[in-house]
Amino acid sequence: MIGKSTFYTARFLLFLSVAFFMFSTLFSTGSAAENIGFRLALAKTLESRETALSFYQSRNFTPIWVNPSPSAQARRNALIQALETADTHGLPKYKYGLNRLLALSRTAKSQYDLGVLEGQMTLSFLRYSADVHTGLVVPKKVDENIFRKVNYLDDAAYLNPLLSTGAEQFFALLSPQTDNYRNLLAARQDFLAVLKTGGWGPQLIEEQLRPGERGPAVVALRNRLIEQGYMENTLSDRYGKILRSAVQRFQKDHGLSPDGVAGPMTLAELNVSVKDRLKAISVAMERERWNNGENWLDLPKSARQIQVNLTDFSAKILDDGVVVFETRSVIGANDEKRRSPEFSDRMEHMVVNPTWNVPRSITVGEYLPELQLDPFALSELTLISPEGEEVDRFEVNFNDYTPEDFPYDLKQKPSHSNALGLVKFMFPNPHNIYLHDTPQKALFSRDERAFSHGCIRLHQPFDFAYALLARQTSTPKKRFQTALDLGQENIIFLRQPVPVHIIYRTAVTAPNGRIGFRRDIYGRDAQIFAALQKAGVVITSNQG
Repeated sequence: MIGKSTFYTARFLLFLSVAFFMFSTLFSTGSAAENIGFRLALAKTLESRETALSFYQSRNFTPIWVNPSPSAQARRNALIQALETADTHGLPKYKYGLNRLLALSRTAKSQYDLGVLEGQMTLSFLRYSADVHTGLVVPKKVDENIFRKVNYLDDAAYLNPLLSTGAEQFFALLSPQTDNYRNLLAARQDFLAVLKTGGWGPQLIEEQLRPGERGPAVVALRNRLIEQGYMENTLSDRYGKILRSAVQRFQKDHGLSPDGVAGPMTLAELNVSVKDRLKAISVAMERERWNNGENWLDLPKSARQIQVNLTDFSAKILDDGVVVFETRSVIGANDEKRRSPEFSDRMEHMVVNPTWNVPRSITVGEYLPELQLDPFALSELTLISPEGEEVDRFEVNFNDYTPEDFPYDLKQKPSHSNALGLVKFMFPNPHNIYLHDTPQKALFSRDERAFSHGCIRLHQPFDFAYALLARQTSTPKKRFQTALDLGQENIIFLRQPVPVHIIYRTAVTAPNGRIGFRRDIYGRDAQIFAALQKAGVVITSNQG
């Protein structure tokens, strides 16, 4: 635990300081042959890291760890401290060879040994730096729908700043410098403390509990909420105002309708174990690392952005990092071909009174079979020839075609019943994903809203448009309404393209500063955690 870890680190640092002081005499007075031994050992240790080896060659093999200078000692201390506490970031501490470094420092008796130790410290440094900076696993290898451009750095990008920056500052800045990452770090320590004490107590077995009820089941609900920090201690066994308010706070933090009723979804979320919450936090931290150093489309911190968190079923507009507009969303259904991907791009314009050009996959996969059964079906859709001309569907025998050779396209003209509603928001991308209105408003009343073919439907698309246009006109509603009243498809360009980030976060910072959780609707977090486990990540109460 913390005390033991601190003792171990202090003992190790003291030993290294003494050892390196002793080695410094040997290093400074050694023969030419011995100096060659140091270089050979260092070169052999780093033979698989060409960039790191070039770094040392450019310095004439001057050591950055095993020399007696104050700056080298500061680097040693910072490195050992970072490796000893790597698990606070959810990283596999054993991976970085701390015990191996200790053993090497104990047994080093020659400059060759010092060369090996110098190289091993550099390898440990590079492994740790890359993992805490850009993550342990490759996103696309986990799920093909995660299109995240991780800003991987070469070895020199870590080694050179280490020398030009104070060691302590360098290590402090390696991990993501976001409020969300800091909140996740703190929450992880809190949840580990709960795990050590055995968790949040017995799980709730009722299917539903309502205000006004009382008895043992209500007491169990009360105790679970107390343990999770949502209400103060009380002896009441009644589902009264205080308990209802606590349930509402929990629901808000977990993306549920805050009705104050402990229904099936609320109880299911309350029953999630501490260990499973820690898994979600570990994955969220890894996702933050994937974005660390990414240019995020060259987005300044003060700029506007659009953020769609798939697990939260929400779309937000942020200015200066502050949410200025938020609306509910419907995302892709949870099946292999309809899940919404994760990626970033730039919104360039909105199309008012849009035509829906039915995606080819929907045309041949869903609509052709319907038309083969009934050519009168889907009367709202128009048949389009390969030449772009409208075709009378009654001149076509749909049963003559298969999905592979069907030559026609389908489109739906602008109308209130158009599948895209009355406006769509475009950020051209290879996934053919965009945000749009929908005539199916009833779906927004549900807590879980995964029903689309992959695009993002908005509950309040007009207000979303007004918020976007407010930066380029003093009368955004009038500008939009004028375009809408035309009754035909037309485009409003955004004066400045807005970055759009389609993300997937199941552990998020709530407005009250707490970490709230969302369901792993696509199972992506489970895949990522499995990959993290394969990389050596474990969750035990002995961490931190």
